[in-house]
Amino acid sequence: MSSNYGSYEARIGALASGEKIDLRSDTVTHPSPNMREAMYRAEVGDDVYGEDPTVNQLEELAAVMLGKEAGLFVASGTMGNAVSMLTHCRRGDEIIMGDRSHTYLYEVGGPARLNGSATRPVPTLADGTLDRERLARAFQGDDIHEARTGLLCLEDTHNMVGGRVLSPETLRELAAPARARNLPVHMDGARVFNAAVALGVPVSALAAEVDSVQFCLSKGLSAPVGSMVVGSRAFIDEGRRVRKLLGGGMRQAGIIAAAGIIALNEMVDRLADDHVNAKKLADGLAEIPGITIAPETVETNILFFGVRGEDGAAGDVTPLVTAAAQAGVLLSGGDDGRIRAVTHYGISADDIERALSVLAEAMRGLAAPVGA
Repeated sequence: MSSNYGSYEARIGALASGEKIDLRSDTVTHPSPNMREAMYRAEVGDDVYGEDPTVNQLEELAAVMLGKEAGLFVASGTMGNAVSMLTHCRRGDEIIMGDRSHTYLYEVGGPARLNGSATRPVPTLADGTLDRERLARAFQGDDIHEARTGLLCLEDTHNMVGGRVLSPETLRELAAPARARNLPVHMDGARVFNAAVALGVPVSALAAEVDSVQFCLSKGLSAPVGSMVVGSRAFIDEGRRVRKLLGGGMRQAGIIAAAGIIALNEMVDRLADDHVNAKKLADGLAEIPGITIAPETVETNILFFGVRGEDGAAGDVTPLVTAAAQAGVLLSGGDDGRIRAVTHYGISADDIERALSVLAEAMRGLAAPVGA
């Protein structure tokens, strides 16, 4: 390693002298100044009584934007998906979902624990869609020995395959087997606005292909807390009852709903900036020796990359995640041999350049012989 640059430790220390660049998730966003002002001035009431005017305004706005009859403000995306699944399904109904979907992997087995509803996983493909043949065979209930299928769940954008986007046409195709059986379809649309921006279509065009949608206000849209569920009025009326069951009946919730209104009115178009930064990060990572990534698959604000081991196989990502953190760049390193990075409000093009410098320097340090 060239002595012109000093020791690896010194260079990492110098890179760490600035503010931290947090790429772990878009959940780490802070509310915008306009959100803070709106929260301060929010008109409030008791939402359980339906008397919080700011919550009512947010719910109406969300429903209109997604082309649905009504909306429901919930505390989180996980709560929103649980409300939706429990509202759609009779107790004991099976729910079909992808085997790499957030609802299957990261929501604590909610349907089984809360509704006695088993999940029937279908293989998730690299583009975020489901194996069509396996999906077609997954529906059951005609035989009295079988649990009845009650719901199909889709995800757009798809988190665990790198923020991939499902178009309206793709959603329609995947929903077709459920439609043929007159069964409902729910979308975990935590980042559905990212999908709409990436496709250049109204978000209502995506929502039109499903019966209900959960989307997050607290990810790329940058609100401090909360998600929305939208669907038919009858569905939302029953969902409100399920929300109460789950402990989600909030009181003067207009304080946080006010930020959600700003999120929908002011923070959607800027998601395109996050997509540009994610692509810039992916292209830069592809130039760093020892890092493996497929930049052409990056469609929105999420990307995954890995480390090539000495034998050419996937290497351990933990040393790189640790070294980057020491230099002020925070990443999510999983036990599946991948690192996730997510761009968001508060991350600039300059931050991407600095993150790339940190990662390049860390890879050089990790590749250097001990004592070099």
